[in-house]
Amino acid sequence: MRIGEFAEQAGVTPRTIRYYEGLGLLGPNEREGHGFRYYTEAELTRLKKIDALKQLGLSLEEIGEVLPLYCDDPTGVRGKRRVLEILRRQLSETDEKIETLQQLRSDLQLNISRIQAHLEQQRSG
Repeated sequence: MRIGEFAEQAGVTPRTIRYYEGLGLLGPNEREGHGFRYYTEAELTRLKKIDALKQLGLSLEEIGEVLPLYCDDPTGVRGKRRVLEILRRQLSETDEKIETLQQLRSDLQLNISRIQAHLEQQRSG
């Protein structure tokens, strides 16, 4: 299938497909006739896997790392293990960010209370 049909079936734009090709996420495709790009069902499956991994929150760089694991192992176990590692790391980083934000929030509340108390003391004094 040509790039327009391929993009339509995958639910992306031709520009996205070219971008993924540039990143190496989609392998080289055959050009026939007048230089048109042609895609197979295997590439469509790969593109759908890219989308599924994006939905899990993986970056395109992480997808580039994980995708070959799915291709090399038909069971998908190696890929899933690596995705699990990435998601666990992301969760840990998120927990650290939440803790930092909670501390910032607490500091802000304390500063607001101090300034309010100071202003109230100025008014009544």
